[in-house]
Amino acid sequence: MEKIEYRTIQLSDRELVTKAYAEDPRRTCEHSFANNYLWQSVYPAEIACFDGCVSVRFRDGQELYYDFPAGAGDKKKAMERIISWTDRQETLRFYGLLEDEVELLNEWYPDQFTITADRDMYDYIYETKKLTDLAGKKLHGKRNHIHRFMENPDWHYETLSEENKAACLQMNHLWKRKRADKWDMDMEQEFQVVNRALQNFEQLGLVGGVLYIGNEVVAFTMGESLGGDTFVVHFEKAFPEIQGAYPMINQQFVAHECQEYRYINREDDAGEEGLRKAKLSYVPDILLEKYLAVRK
Repeated sequence: MEKIEYRTIQLSDRELVTKAYAEDPRRTCEHSFANNYLWQSVYPAEIACFDGCVSVRFRDGQELYYDFPAGAGDKKKAMERIISWTDRQETLRFYGLLEDEVELLNEWYPDQFTITADRDMYDYIYETKKLTDLAGKKLHGKRNHIHRFMENPDWHYETLSEENKAACLQMNHLWKRKRADKWDMDMEQEFQVVNRALQNFEQLGLVGGVLYIGNEVVAFTMGESLGGDTFVVHFEKAFPEIQGAYPMINQQFVAHECQEYRYINREDDAGEEGLRKAKLSYVPDILLEKYLAVRK
């Protein structure tokens, strides 16, 4: 079978990948061009197109992971090509699989893969109306924090644009300086990825929001459409010492930029206890289960 030619993901691939994802919409955060493009500086990623599908793979250390082929093409044929090409020369791993993809994998290749749920990769998905209104007893605390933030008389919200992205870049650098005593490699990697997202947000098709007190940016956020009824939020930065800044940018962004979508995906928690607690505090409507498949 003809060899698959994987290559580095380029900004010019956005139209191709976005089209494939729109033909085959999923609610998972991996199913987005910007995520794959931006994080390849940390997890080297490559793309290939064959059998009418788009395939992405990435490395985490020495381990290589493939996604499930996406698009309107022949997924079974594309999977056969991947499996035949990898043969037994390497450990074949598929990541971020949804339940229907696990079912197809088991149907096409019975007893060939060990499949495990990966709780750290579960996506937190919320009804857009819930994040807009923050109604009900369980979200009472979020409303209180927002009310405290609104006590600042000179706050305002803006859509992220070429005019205010420089101010967001400055805020990201200040956010880093304020954490100099506990800065680590993971934080530096995310810092660089966020910078790259801001610098290229138009070319990446990102949508963002910016929160001000006076002339100072105190929070910003960015995300993109997943090609269906769901919008994914990739990044959210706020000064935690300003009470209510995080819930305020969350609510304002959804209210201003995301009303055409039914759901908001706020990605996974990567197994971080604090992040898990924060995401659960918004009471997700869907905790999207994802699976890892490893060839036996």
